[in-house]
Amino acid sequence: MALRLAFLGTPDFATPTLAELVGRGHDIAAVYSQPARPKGRGLAAELSPVAKLAKTYDLELRTPATLKDAAAQQAFADLKLDAAVVVAYGLLLPKAILDAPRLGCFNLHGSLLPRWRGAAPIQRAIIAGDEETGVMVMCMEEGLDTGPVLMAERVEIGRKTYGELHDELSRLGADLMARALAALERGSLAEQAQPEDGATYARKILKDEARIDWTKPAHQIDCLIRGLSPVPGAWCEAKGERLKILYAEPVSGKGTPGEVLDDALTVACGEGALAVKRVQRAGKGAMEAHELLRGFALPKGTRLG
Repeated sequence: MALRLAFLGTPDFATPTLAELVGRGHDIAAVYSQPARPKGRGLAAELSPVAKLAKTYDLELRTPATLKDAAAQQAFADLKLDAAVVVAYGLLLPKAILDAPRLGCFNLHGSLLPRWRGAAPIQRAIIAGDEETGVMVMCMEEGLDTGPVLMAERVEIGRKTYGELHDELSRLGADLMARALAALERGSLAEQAQPEDGATYARKILKDEARIDWTKPAHQIDCLIRGLSPVPGAWCEAKGERLKILYAEPVSGKGTPGEVLDDALTVACGEGALAVKRVQRAGKGAMEAHELLRGFALPKGTRLG
């Protein structure tokens, strides 16, 4: 039996779940997304990825700046929902919104809660060097990602970048949410309260975090690079310009931190070294390190800042 749903989401991470719910035949009464934002050189207002997908499906799209006012809450209640599905929406839901759907509001979160509650769980898991992460469907309450967990899937992080893990978890999460709603219809969902022990907060990525500190150990810098690749991209200064490093591999090597150790762009760190594999110069596309070196020499002994 199809459920009458509202879908609340904004970025690319949320689009596979909306597509999956439409494909499963659920009645999407309305899609909520963040308002269009200025983007690009012309700063023209651009709809979010979820809003664009909603339009392709000809679904009702709502983009309120807040859900705190009475009119927005009444408009939500008037949808007469069975449930609401929330995936990286970007606004905290007040109690009146959480209480409106008959069965509740259900959030898809990209971490193994209670670890990495908050805005940037995928990046933080990689940057911290976690061995595994996952996606979880939780029943929402007023706290930040504190509600009981209903279903979960785990994945190994390995050598994955943020971009690779983001895409894997978004696909896995779409299927997980669809299965959770099917279990909800059958009345077979079991709630499991989150333990407070082990709770961590995944704060937003700040600009100053992206600059590489070569005095740190190679394995820490490697985690930072993968956690910020492809966006916003960990960076350093090379010959007076900003150079993003999108992928590198820890290797043995010793030298002054930031020193290029060979002609293949191996760079010394506080402990060990990193063999840089993929880079991006300002205003240019991503390229392999050997392609960069053909037109942007960084010989042995060069210091990266």
